[in-house]
Amino acid sequence: MYLANCTRLDIAFSVNLLARYSSAPTRRHWNSIEYHSIALRYGAVFRTSLVGKKVIVSTDPEVNTYIFQQEDRSVLLWYTESFMKVLGKKSLLTHHGEIHKYLKNLILHLVGPENLKANVMNELDAVICRHLQAWARYGTVDLKEVTSNMLFDYAAKQLMSYDESKTPLKLAENFKAFIYGLLSFPLNIPGTAYHACLQGRKNATKIIRDIYNDRKASKIHRGDFLDHLLEEVESEKSILNESSAIDLVLILLFAYHETTSTTLTLVPKFISDHPNVLAELTKEHTEILKNRDDETSEITWQEYKSSMTFTHMVINETVRLANIVPAIFRKVVKDVEVKGYTIPEGWLVMVAPNALHLNPDVYTDPHTFNPWRWEGKELHAGSKTFMAFGGGVRLCVGADFAKLQMAIFIHHLVTKYRWKVNGGDEKMIRRPGLVFPNGLPIEISEKDKC
Repeated sequence: MYLANCTRLDIAFSVNLLARYSSAPTRRHWNSIEYHSIALRYGAVFRTSLVGKKVIVSTDPEVNTYIFQQEDRSVLLWYTESFMKVLGKKSLLTHHGEIHKYLKNLILHLVGPENLKANVMNELDAVICRHLQAWARYGTVDLKEVTSNMLFDYAAKQLMSYDESKTPLKLAENFKAFIYGLLSFPLNIPGTAYHACLQGRKNATKIIRDIYNDRKASKIHRGDFLDHLLEEVESEKSILNESSAIDLVLILLFAYHETTSTTLTLVPKFISDHPNVLAELTKEHTEILKNRDDETSEITWQEYKSSMTFTHMVINETVRLANIVPAIFRKVVKDVEVKGYTIPEGWLVMVAPNALHLNPDVYTDPHTFNPWRWEGKELHAGSKTFMAFGGGVRLCVGADFAKLQMAIFIHHLVTKYRWKVNGGDEKMIRRPGLVFPNGLPIEISEKDKC
């Protein structure tokens, strides 16, 4: 039975409707589209139309898992045409199969467990401490802005030892223009977000290329990811060239900046909205300090892996509710048979993670921030009912890195600072990613100075 013909759907999504995915959790909870209620009406798997394409929307964990298992066989990664025009049709994001595996292994050199333990943990610890101290000196800051700046600066330095004072163009400004217009209406006229996006990408790429060429000519080693890329490009077996290496740096900047910074922004708000969570976190991290010979020493890998049980529960609950990636698309390149239905070649499949994360049949009282729901459970990056980091062979390679950032941030936040998030309940919207149009002001001060 063809799924394309089996379900009559009286609803057609538009780009704007898709962008109205439920906002971040508030005391009024989620006040826009809820995919669970749509699934109750039309079924867990149904057909619709989106951006002029025939689409199967899946809110079924079994179907989602099967679709991800068909990666590089019956389905391939898919992005909108306007999105690919911005990134470029030869962007590394479009590759699959052996090339994707190669790129994944290359990125693991940066965010794999060995490098996280040996280098990244101590670097992140120092960066987060320094920025929290600066925020406390200011008193009140826009949490989204300062977390974005912190992670972007860290990423730019880790990837290519970027020094803003040595470039006439400002990487952060151009990159933000690129990000802001990435999903805008593709009207390339001066003054539009799309035009600014294209210019931002062009300028950001030029900055990265100039740094790449300078490093290549100077042969100076700085111990960053760019050094590794240069060695890889010059290797006889490499599939990378100069353009693809530069493209990879841009993609990694996007991954560092856009997803992790948004999730990290939500952490202080969720914690401050739930005093019982703050109390339990404070207890856990105070115990970590007591067990050290020197309370001022940096976080160790052993502490992170073995002494932050509740912290990892908080992290899982944060990413579950944040739903940073509201939809995951795959294009069917060969008829897919699943649960008695056939999804035809040429159709798209849209996996909706938030339908799983907000399904009361899967999560009791799903709109409530409740880290204890993870107690006693294996905290994997992905499963049939937890897809905050995607799934299958394209499970986010930076999932462990993102969790490490949040754990270090939480440790220093709850042991050294007091804070108050001002407003924010009505100021978080989807476009389709989570944004804070009016910022998210937070008052923060050091505990020993309060």
